Amino acid sequence: MTQFGRIITAMVTPFDPQGQVDYELAAHLAQHLVANGSDSLVICGTTGESPTLTWDEQYHLFQAVKQAVGGKAQIIAGTGSNSTREAIAATEKAAALGLDGALLVVPYYNKPPQEGLYEHFAAIAQAVPSLPIMLYNIPGRTGQNMSPETVARLAELDSVVAIKEASGSLDQASHIRRLTDPSFLIYSGDDGLTLPLLAVGGSGVVSVASHVVGLKMKAMVEAFFAGNVAEASQIHTDLWPLFKGLFATTNPIPVKTALNLMGWSVGGTRLPLSNPTDSLKEDLARILQEMHLL
Repeated sequence: MTQFGRIITAMVTPFDPQGQVDYELAAHLAQHLVANGSDSLVICGTTGESPTLTWDEQYHLFQAVKQAVGGKAQIIAGTGSNSTREAIAATEKAAALGLDGALLVVPYYNKPPQEGLYEHFAAIAQAVPSLPIMLYNIPGRTGQNMSPETVARLAELDSVVAIKEASGSLDQASHIRRLTDPSFLIYSGDDGLTLPLLAVGGSGVVSVASHVVGLKMKAMVEAFFAGNVAEASQIHTDLWPLFKGLFATTNPIPVKTALNLMGWSVGGTRLPLSNPTDSLKEDLARILQEMHLL
């Protein structure tokens, strides 16, 4: 069984003042995240603004992060696309770099039927059998929900080892758990649903909040698995305002704002994502101050 750990941070992509990728800062941030609770890092996922990164930028980010934390944490490459050929090519490059896994999002915009989804992921698994695959279901962004039955079919493939389940439905996560072998890993794609998802058979979280509270996220998950459910619930409740604040508008606008407030000069987001409003900055500053993070 492939194990990515409990806390996987979907890392932001830092930009310099000219809007270019800051690879040096990305390496430093990766080191910081690994030192503060992250077992694995997703590079060039949704939080990493993959839609507005070129394939060349993504490839260089994979290299920079591998050089910074390879061997200390697992590196999962966001190689998904709504083109199966493009996804295969990107996944092949990630495998050639010696990365530890690939996060593959449900194809967006073209809304393939369930059989198309199965054939898409199966084609990638067949083309790159050496790289463990984490499926990524996020219908709010892709326009298509991957059914638990399709997930279960894919879970029978040797290299499909996990799913980032971001449908927001505990019913769906429960259904996936019922249909799959216990070795198939289910990760929450929503920070606020991490604890409830653990209770229905989840393994951990692909997190945004772990950028700023990684050790607390890890403590919550470890408390749950140690049987200290009341302690885990208290941590969840304490972190709830931050979970809400970090998704007050489109991710990763809030988390980049929070990191900038905390002294990490990760820059803004690329268009069509917009700059944070003054009210968002004020709200996040208040939350961070109340949590003694500023």
